[in-house]
Amino acid sequence: MLIARLPPDAINQIAAGEVIERPAAAVKELVENALDAGATTIRILAEDGGISRLLVEDDGCGMAPDQLALAIERHATSKLAPDSDGHLDLLAISTMGFRGEALPSIGAIAKLSITSRAAGADQAWSLKVEGGVQSDPVPAPWPNARSGTRVDVRDLFYATPARLNFMKSARAESLAISDMVKRLALARPDVAFTLDMDGRTALKVVAEGKDAAAQRAARVAAILGKDAAADALVIEAERGEIRLTGLAGLPTAARGDARHQHLFVNGRPVKDPLLKGAARAAYQDVLARDRHPVLALFLEMDPRLVDVNVHPAKTEVRFRDPALVRGLVIGALRHALGASGVRSPQALGQATLGALGASTGSTLPWRGQSHASAPMMVRPQMGWIDAQAEATSLLSGLSEPQARTLWPETGVTQPSSDALQPAAQAPEDYPLGAAKAQLHATYVIAETADGLVIVDQHAAHERLTLERMKAAMAGHGVARQPSLIPDIVELDEADCERLLARSEEFASFGLGIEGFGRGAIAVTETPALLGKVNARKLLQDLADDLAAFDEGLSLKERIDEVLATMACHGSVRAGRHLTGEEMNFLLREMERTPRSGQCNHGRPTFVKLSLNDIERLFGRK
Repeated sequence: MLIARLPPDAINQIAAGEVIERPAAAVKELVENALDAGATTIRILAEDGGISRLLVEDDGCGMAPDQLALAIERHATSKLAPDSDGHLDLLAISTMGFRGEALPSIGAIAKLSITSRAAGADQAWSLKVEGGVQSDPVPAPWPNARSGTRVDVRDLFYATPARLNFMKSARAESLAISDMVKRLALARPDVAFTLDMDGRTALKVVAEGKDAAAQRAARVAAILGKDAAADALVIEAERGEIRLTGLAGLPTAARGDARHQHLFVNGRPVKDPLLKGAARAAYQDVLARDRHPVLALFLEMDPRLVDVNVHPAKTEVRFRDPALVRGLVIGALRHALGASGVRSPQALGQATLGALGASTGSTLPWRGQSHASAPMMVRPQMGWIDAQAEATSLLSGLSEPQARTLWPETGVTQPSSDALQPAAQAPEDYPLGAAKAQLHATYVIAETADGLVIVDQHAAHERLTLERMKAAMAGHGVARQPSLIPDIVELDEADCERLLARSEEFASFGLGIEGFGRGAIAVTETPALLGKVNARKLLQDLADDLAAFDEGLSLKERIDEVLATMACHGSVRAGRHLTGEEMNFLLREMERTPRSGQCNHGRPTFVKLSLNDIERLFGRK
């Protein structure tokens, strides 16, 4: 077999296949070039899923004729500058692009036209590249006096027709382009983006807000939706030289897939399993397994702490200290969830109003002249409210066994007399207001200062119970069940090494493991909460988690599932009649308990309706 050099056109086409795998990849490369050029406004146009035409136009610094000709040469870039010794530092990359492959790759497989006007120049210049063959720069018209660049790509993959057979439908490619532009727009809220596809404007966002935080919040609302922004928790955390900011959705506002989870590293959109694993760990006891939180997280760090030169597509990164980054993300998310207080997604309230409007035949909004100026007066009179003082005295006089009949042992602790003072149960004094009624022995109705709250008593008490059980377990540790005869589990050597390296962490959850020769692990004890354990399946699941997320989530999840089940069975059931004191105490405990806005399965524990929305329901506004 003879070794021969490949011809230049074949080399270019092979390289182009790595960088430009589909039209969305071409859009990504061209938009990143525009961002590196300092653009503040970027317009993207796509026709026929980007196959027939792609155009990216910006108001960046532009290029002079000699630079324009150099830009389409492979591995020519303005992003990397040598130091005094003539060396390039590939470990300190601060730009979006740096490989010098995008334009020559596109020119090798499509009909490429580039027109650019440099800052301060009085003339724009243009050149063309078709199937790798380029023309000389020539003067070209330009619509205004500003600098900028316009890249026009037609007949993508015409020089590599075999690649066209692997393209999806025009609609699928258009959706991929839209998703790519949205990610880039999220990464740079200070830049205006317009996306036109097949003659219609699919996306148009401008830089809103006076500071970076306001711009980011506005851009999240524009890209992910107003509900996602309104129902999001603000994330701000630092650890060492790494800073994390962004927004995280409430568990009750989760989605059915992970498409709405975005991670940005130094302004670069990346796809990293770290985010999926961190989100799963942070939300594991507030979210069902088939639900995914909405996330837009921004990591800022010294470029030397992250390697972006992993793949030509530049969507993968490697952190120098992945454990530090993972711990920062998980810790910040858990802290935000714990400190969120009592919050219910606005979408739930709107959905409730919609359901009420449909059931009453109301068409919202509606303005009735006879009610326009009439204030809405609500004065419910509940007999047990007037008898609170007597009931509180009776409750405080009960013996401990009698008092336990009001609340299960595993549930909320006994209300003290201070917590049940009738004078304190005024709607304006508490976020969840004062209890007014119980519906169908399942739902607690409370009046707040500006509306009302509907609480699912079982879901709410379930969360309170779980949090108390978790606190008790953290204080006393996980009960262990020693094995009279250790289970010997044979695994792949790499899996064994991963597991044994985290043996101390597993021990804190009641799982004792020891090495047993090459490719085997001895299980000496297991968490008592799990009862009889399939040791092999447990260790294999843990090994898979470590390989995928570098964290043993399976054990934590199993323990949390057991605690959640115990909390569910030990909580106030639907169908149980509660006294006024019990309802008010439930509300007060919810206000004091982290993550009380959702139950252990991710369902909402309450819905809040504002007085303004209720008045709209009855046509008063």
